[in-house]
Amino acid sequence: MFIETETTPNPASLKFLPGQPVMQQGTREFATPEAAEASPLAQAIFDTGEVVNVFFGGDFVTVTAVPGVSWSDLKPQVLAILLDHFVAQAPLFVPGTAGGIAVPPEDEGMLVDEREEDGDIIAQINELLETRVRPAVAGDGGDIQYRGYRDGVVHLQMQGACSGCPSSTATLKHGIEGLLKHYVPEVVEVRAA
Repeated sequence: MFIETETTPNPASLKFLPGQPVMQQGTREFATPEAAEASPLAQAIFDTGEVVNVFFGGDFVTVTAVPGVSWSDLKPQVLAILLDHFVAQAPLFVPGTAGGIAVPPEDEGMLVDEREEDGDIIAQINELLETRVRPAVAGDGGDIQYRGYRDGVVHLQMQGACSGCPSSTATLKHGIEGLLKHYVPEVVEVRAA
């Protein structure tokens, strides 16, 4: 088995591509060692002691190192953990956990109370996020979660490599905000959640 690696716009994150599906649907982010207890794979990566975030995408795993850690030292450790996991065909989540559930759940975690009359606008926003934005963000080793719309303001949360990336503000303000404003004139601003 060969696992490819790709750099991400976030210099602290590296994207690992095992050449097979990681998550059958959705994504999952582990931002603490305690959260990683739901996944033997995420827990093993955190156990290196040099990791602050593990993110599972459809066909990739993004790992974010603690500040100051050299990827030349950490990368072989992560590759060995990933190889062991995928060669053994080990389960991604601990049996009996809610590991496959997106966190936070997509129907929860809204930052604003949405209005029923904004339903069409919200549907347009979500369609653009799903078809245009998520694939591009996944290419950089992350994901984006919708967290609400009200009074022209869209709230989004960056995950994976994108959550701590120095260019994530530019991505939100210049890329995603511009796209949403172009196709949905009611959108006036995009804010990070």
